[in-house]
Amino acid sequence: MNRFNPSSNHPLRAVQAWQILVGAAMNRQTLTYLRLSELMYDKPAQGVLDHILGHIAFFCKDNGLPILTCIVVNQETGLPGQDIPMSHDQLNAERERVYIEHWYDIQPPSAEALRVAFQSNMQHA
Repeated sequence: MNRFNPSSNHPLRAVQAWQILVGAAMNRQTLTYLRLSELMYDKPAQGVLDHILGHIAFFCKDNGLPILTCIVVNQETGLPGQDIPMSHDQLNAERERVYIEHWYDIQPPSAEALRVAFQSNMQHA
């Protein structure tokens, strides 16, 4: 049996985050960066989530899905990070799209699919 561990790479960690975010989305919840990092690393590590979440955001964008990462917010501002591929004035509508998507009907992306989406979008940035 494989487990996520401290040396897991960003795409593999993005698979882990995908699972957590899908569960939160299906329950109409938001998560703070702090809480997500605690669920993933069993300690505060919110500063390492930007590229991990970027893998998911770009995968969603490339596949016509709502941007799943918009439900992860800063505990002070209640807003997602600046790098999310949408404007903050679209946030409420996008979050509602996330909540109504039937995520359990979508096969989770592989680490490789997430890596490809991230690299492709970073090359065009």
